[in-house]
Amino acid sequence: MCMIKSKKINLSFCMDIVSFKSHLPAFIAGALGAFVCLFVFAGMSFAVVLFSPLHNEIENRFRAIVDYFVSEKNLTDSAGNHSDVVNVVDSASPAVVSIVITKDVPKLEQIIGDGSNNPFGFFGFSMPQYRQNGTEKKEIGGGSGFLVSDDGYIVTNAHVVSEKDAEYTVYLNDESEYSATVVSADSALDIAVLKIDASNLSYLEFGDSDAVKVGQSVVAIGNALGEFRNTVSVGVISGLSRSIVASGGGSSEVLSDVLQTDAAINPGNSGGPLLDLAGNVIGVNVATSSGGENVSFSLPSNAVKSAVDSIRTTGHVVRAYLGVRFVMLSESMANANNLSVTDGALIRRGANVADLAVVPGSPADKAGIEENDIVTKIDNIVLDEEHPLDVVLRKSAVGDTVMLTIIHDGKEGVVSVTLEEWSTEAEK
Repeated sequence: MCMIKSKKINLSFCMDIVSFKSHLPAFIAGALGAFVCLFVFAGMSFAVVLFSPLHNEIENRFRAIVDYFVSEKNLTDSAGNHSDVVNVVDSASPAVVSIVITKDVPKLEQIIGDGSNNPFGFFGFSMPQYRQNGTEKKEIGGGSGFLVSDDGYIVTNAHVVSEKDAEYTVYLNDESEYSATVVSADSALDIAVLKIDASNLSYLEFGDSDAVKVGQSVVAIGNALGEFRNTVSVGVISGLSRSIVASGGGSSEVLSDVLQTDAAINPGNSGGPLLDLAGNVIGVNVATSSGGENVSFSLPSNAVKSAVDSIRTTGHVVRAYLGVRFVMLSESMANANNLSVTDGALIRRGANVADLAVVPGSPADKAGIEENDIVTKIDNIVLDEEHPLDVVLRKSAVGDTVMLTIIHDGKEGVVSVTLEEWSTEAEK
C-alpha cells in the first residue's frame, strides 16, 4: 500500500511539473507584471505617506517627544527641581551657621547623710538631697543663623540670643568655631545681628519677599533640634501676610506679615534662612505650629534687611514709630463692641496697668491721639487684618510725616503725625 501511495504522489507531482512547463512563458510574464505593479504601488504609497501632511505632523510630534525627554531642562523639571535644590544647598550651606548657647548654671551635689531629716525614712526609703557647690558651664540651647557679610555679620532671631549672661558660640559648616557677640536686637521684629571675628567668609544675599508667590518652592536650612546642623528641608510657600502669636521660653510675641511654609522647621531652626531656588534669602525662620503638621512661619526678608542694614550702619535698630498700643479690628469684634467700622486699628491699653494705650511724649501723643480712637487709614492705605498698622508703618522712615484717618468719639477726621526714631526707651 505504501508503495502505491508513493507512486500516486510521485505521479501527481510529475503531472504538475509537466503542466507548469507547458505554461511557463505565461507564468513568467504574469509574475514579472505583478512584481512591477507591486513595486510601483509600494513606491507610490511610501511617497504619499512620506510627503503627506499627516506624516509630517506625526514625525514632528515624535521628534518633539524625543527632544522633551532627552533635554537637560526637562530632566531637571521631571525630577521635581532636585537639581535646583542641590545647587541651592551647595551654594548656601557654607553661609549657614549653628549657634550654641552656654551659661554658668548651679552645680549640684548629692548630700550623703544618715537620713535623720528625711520625712520619708519611716516608710523604709529615703529621698536624695542636693546642695549647690559652685557653678558649671553647660549648653542650654541652640539655634541657627546665616552670614550676611564676608567679615562676620550674622542674622538670627532675637529670641535665640535673649538669654542674659550667656555665651554664644557659632559653628560654621566646616566645623570651625567662633565666639560671637550680640551687636543689637529688635525684639519687635524678633531679629538680632551677631558678629564673629573672621574674614573672607561665604554669605547670603536677601531676595525680595514682596515678590514671593504662594506655591513657589523654598528650601530651609538650619540646626534642627539644636543637634543636627545644616539640616535641609524642602517645601513651598503656603501663605502670605500671616499674623501669629509665637510663644516659648516663658514669653510670647505677636508677629505680623510673616510667610507661611510647609517646609519642615523644627526647634533649633529658628534664625535660619528660607531660600528661593535662586539661593536668595526670602525669609528668616521663626516659628512652627505645635498643633499641626508642616505649618511653619518665616519673617519676610524685606523687613529683616531694613533692620539689619540699620544695625550694621548705626549699631542699633533705627525704626520709625508712632507710639501706640493697638488691636486690629475684625467683624466679630466690631459687632460685639457696637463699633461703627469693622476694619482699622483700635487704640487700646495692654493687660498691665503700666501698658498705656498711647506712649507719653510719643508722636501719637503729640498729635492728640487717644485711647479708643480707631485709625482706619495711613496715607490712604486702608488698615485691616491683612494690612495691620505696624506693617504699614514699617515702610516709613524716621522724620516722615503721615496722614492718619481717625474715628474719634464717632466722628472721622484726619491728623498729621511726624514719625520719630524708635528706641528701647520709647517702649518703656
